Amino acid sequence: MQGDPEVIEFLNEQLTAELTAINQYFLHAKMQENFGWTRLAKYTRHESFDEMKHAEVLTDRILFLDGLPNYQRLFHVRVGQTVKEMFEADRQIEVEAIDRLRRGIHVMREKGDITSANIFESILADEEHHIDYLDTQLELVEKLGEALYIAQLIEQPES
Repeated sequence: MQGDPEVIEFLNEQLTAELTAINQYFLHAKMQENFGWTRLAKYTRHESFDEMKHAEVLTDRILFLDGLPNYQRLFHVRVGQTVKEMFEADRQIEVEAIDRLRRGIHVMREKGDITSANIFESILADEEHHIDYLDTQLELVEKLGEALYIAQLIEQPES
């Protein structure tokens, strides 16, 4: 099925964002694991996998619309050095995604591509949930201080 070029470009732009998020979250998860923040690392790794699922859905839709998924382009990966910097970097990726998704939904509905709009709405709901989580974690870091917050993320390795 031949898709609208503007819709395909929005799908590809979001695909780029998802591929970037996969890399950023996965790197943060590995860093968190290395720092001993195993509980946080598990959550962040799961978020990376969620972004991979989004990338898969977007890829399928682009191909269905006879477009070519762009796997060669990435946005800037932001790497935090502290837990607060990681949350802030991940939050920024979500803020940008939410804006892009809302704009895309509007264009897709105008063009009559309800299925693509529904896909974007589903991803938007996931991103809003993730930004809520990040906002909560940033508030906790602010209230508790970074050292106390991090102390709650450490798990002893299984013997």
